[in-house]
Amino acid sequence: MFDKLQGIEDKLEKINSSLCDPEVVSNQEEYKKLMREAKTLTPIVEKFREYKKVNSDLTEAKEMLGDSSLDKEFRDMASEEATKAQKKTEELKEELKVLLLPKDPNDYKNVIVEIRGGAGGEEAALFAGSLFRMYSMYAERKGWKTEIMNENPTELGAEATHSIIQTFIEETQKS
Repeated sequence: MFDKLQGIEDKLEKINSSLCDPEVVSNQEEYKKLMREAKTLTPIVEKFREYKKVNSDLTEAKEMLGDSSLDKEFRDMASEEATKAQKKTEELKEELKVLLLPKDPNDYKNVIVEIRGGAGGEEAALFAGSLFRMYSMYAERKGWKTEIMNENPTELGAEATHSIIQTFIEETQKS
């Protein structure tokens, strides 16, 4: 697992150096592809670097515990630090395993959500309006773009809609 993580870290470094190349920057398709790949690899590499740092701290704490010339208070402190580092190392290992799971190819595709009032008249339309607001707020919090493709307002006003087709489009890059 750690050889694979080291390979991913090396790949990200290579991508980052390629992104500075003027030829890559001038080729928008290649640049976009590399940016997307860097965006997916960055969380894995950051977590791996955190794991390496915590693992290094654990090794240092264990070395201090092995040094018999240290006083009891310092050894107790090193023991506590080793325990914390061991616990954090296990947590990071689990997080890294999750991050290494293969991604769903549909994760970066657009979605069309259709919300209809259906049977129930005005009450169903009110519910559809509330549902629309809920999904819109959720999309806004996630940083997704929303676009109303079709809307049929009811007599209750703009608050309730009878038929809404909503598109969520995830932004490819955030500033």
